[in-house]
Amino acid sequence: RSQEEKLWDAVKLSAYVLSTSVLVITALVNSLSWYVQTIWEALDHFCQTAWLTLYYQFEGDEWTIFLFGAAVVPGLAFWCFNGILLVADVTGKPTFITRYRIQQGKNDPVDTKKLRQAIYTVLFNQFFVSLPMLVPMFYVMEWWGNTFHKELPTFRWFLVELSVFTLLEEILFYYTHRLVHHPLLYKNVHKKHHEWTAPIGVVSIYAHPLEHILSNTLPVMTGPMVMGSHIVSIATWFSLALITTSISHCGYHLPFLPSPEFHDFHHLKFNQCYGVLGVLDYLHGTDRVFRQTKAYERHRVLLSFTPLSESIPESPKKAE
Repeated sequence: RSQEEKLWDAVKLSAYVLSTSVLVITALVNSLSWYVQTIWEALDHFCQTAWLTLYYQFEGDEWTIFLFGAAVVPGLAFWCFNGILLVADVTGKPTFITRYRIQQGKNDPVDTKKLRQAIYTVLFNQFFVSLPMLVPMFYVMEWWGNTFHKELPTFRWFLVELSVFTLLEEILFYYTHRLVHHPLLYKNVHKKHHEWTAPIGVVSIYAHPLEHILSNTLPVMTGPMVMGSHIVSIATWFSLALITTSISHCGYHLPFLPSPEFHDFHHLKFNQCYGVLGVLDYLHGTDRVFRQTKAYERHRVLLSFTPLSESIPESPKKAE
């Protein structure tokens, strides 16, 4: 009987602990849900108010609004982000950034003559390639009729759109990128981009105009045109795409940012890692060499302040 009583006491204690835990967790989840919902509604109200203020500021002029959202906002995002990186590239400071350099000894500091040429090409692509491509896009978006609506899309719907944008970009960029690696196109078109075997952020859109159309611009523009997206969604997506590709090319594996190891390896080896997410590279086997390297081990978000080049160093080269 003593053992039975002890067993029964243990069962009652377990039931008490379990039921109490369930109640506490339920209360916490409900409380958290309430706070998240409150913040969500406040943010939604703020965004809606800001959008209407901007809309009336431009007096509902759809072309001006489109130009501001699809060109000015993403352009500012690109140059503000890369402006910080360029200071590190040119001066070698602050060390908080430069100590995370992927290819040690490269661009330390960057060749300023080569950098000026890259900036001229980037500006040309932005003003004389990307900007004119917005004209046909504007008419496509106007045809959809949703782009300049006074009511913003819900955040949930934007997440759906973002998923579609990302999927279409991965497919279009992977195959157009492999296309420009064809010997004929590589020699006359894509080789320009690969002049930088150790890339920096601004080089993300340093390319031949044909490549800039095929691989840089169309994969990003296609998603919003397919979905008939709102101009705020377009501005957010274009800005995210430009910052993401700048991170992929920046040459620094910085804490808490997406890993640039994948695309940096492409610039180093040329015939590996063609995509953005790496899904199609895995399916086509164009990342096999990459998967056998230390760079693959480092290809993750850095969650500490110790550079991965230190925690996962390259294997010592064998003596000849």
